Amino acid sequence: MKIGIVLALLSICTLQLHGQANPPAEPATTSILRDYDRAIDDVAEKAMRSVVEIEVTGYGVPEHEGDSNTPQLLQRERSLGSGVIVDPDGYIVTNNHVVAGAVRIRVVLAPATVEMAPYHTSLARKQRVYEATLIGTNRYADLAVIKIDEKDLPAMPLPNEEFRVRLGQVVLAIGAPEGLDHTVTKGIVSAVGRQPELDRPMVYVQTDAPINPGNSGGPLVDRNGNLVGINTFILSAGGGSEGLGFAIPEPVVRFAYNQIKAHGSMRPITIGAHAQTITRDLAKGLKLSQDWGVIISDVDPGSPAEAAGLRAGDLVTSVDGVPIDSLPKYTAFMYLHPQGLPMQIQVLRSGQPVTVGITPVEAPPAVDNLSDLINSNTDLIASLGIFCIDLKGALSDAMQTRSKGGVLVAGLLSGEPATLADLEQGDIIHAVNGKPVNDTAQLRQDLAAFKPGDAVVLEVERGGVMLYVAFEIE
Repeated sequence: MKIGIVLALLSICTLQLHGQANPPAEPATTSILRDYDRAIDDVAEKAMRSVVEIEVTGYGVPEHEGDSNTPQLLQRERSLGSGVIVDPDGYIVTNNHVVAGAVRIRVVLAPATVEMAPYHTSLARKQRVYEATLIGTNRYADLAVIKIDEKDLPAMPLPNEEFRVRLGQVVLAIGAPEGLDHTVTKGIVSAVGRQPELDRPMVYVQTDAPINPGNSGGPLVDRNGNLVGINTFILSAGGGSEGLGFAIPEPVVRFAYNQIKAHGSMRPITIGAHAQTITRDLAKGLKLSQDWGVIISDVDPGSPAEAAGLRAGDLVTSVDGVPIDSLPKYTAFMYLHPQGLPMQIQVLRSGQPVTVGITPVEAPPAVDNLSDLINSNTDLIASLGIFCIDLKGALSDAMQTRSKGGVLVAGLLSGEPATLADLEQGDIIHAVNGKPVNDTAQLRQDLAAFKPGDAVVLEVERGGVMLYVAFEIE
């Protein structure tokens, strides 16, 4: 009898284990969490296929040289970052600061391990390493485009459609922090339209998804796997993630990518008008009809804005029909507007609405950091330990030099003989031993003719003053 009871119990247990008896119903919350996890898994697995690790060898400014009031000595360095493939033909978007000063850029593609199962998970590092070509950069937006020679790559497209991101929505950050490729972290959108620096109108998507050094250039994606932005920097006292990460919004990434791919750079535009935020005191003093928004403070003589009739004191209400409620929004329109296409600016003038049609023109280069202009592959003159670029065209106008032409010293190589020659960043070399110098190629040729021990005298313009720099060739 006991044997029969035991056999009966075993048969019931067997039926339950094989699902032939009715198992207890799964709680609804468990099912929801499982579906949520599976959805996140699917998004991460798909998105990380287009994320790459970027290895850079080049010249950069040491961290302790961050003071803009001191000459920037460049030194040889290696760095790591991330990027995202946005075109199956090998075009990759990353941060400008990842590839700035690069002599060599390598892109690492590797399959991602997405599940750990004992004895069934392969941890083989089947990497493919490509030499990349730098297509172009933009320092202001901190974006760059590089390309590898490969086809049919998994890509995260930049769709030409309305961008929408909401506060609190779930996002994933993917990249190679500290060189650990295919690292996925999860968080939410902490703020939209964040402007960390009031004097700099760039706005960002803020996230608490953990971001660390090496994540730069990687994507921030939403729950559908769409690109929200390119991770670019963190605010951190200790150098690690503190939940304050910032990503360049996708519309800026898309605009920059299209411009750099087509022209090799982003061509900034200008209408020749200067705007500022309307404050309460400003509104009270000028008796304005509103204490918020944007006011035109000045119009450059001979500019497109002057020709179109824009005036100082005009209150900007909209651009191309889109309401303007802040200086960052106004600046974004100026930044993202295609060159050569007219824009309609609606203003209030003495309380009356006025529409002004203006066609922007290409803005002259802003020379606020000469080292950003350096091409490390072509601009180094090793015998002097300096990086030089030709001073001509718009760059010459922006420098406002005493005389046109010459060779601009854009950077000094740390530990090299630039100090022996007593040259400084920003110097303009006009002549060698009395012979005029028109470009970098001629300067190289003239220096190559000297032998060790020969005396060299450079005629240099420094801060608007001409002086002689004399030294011996070593």
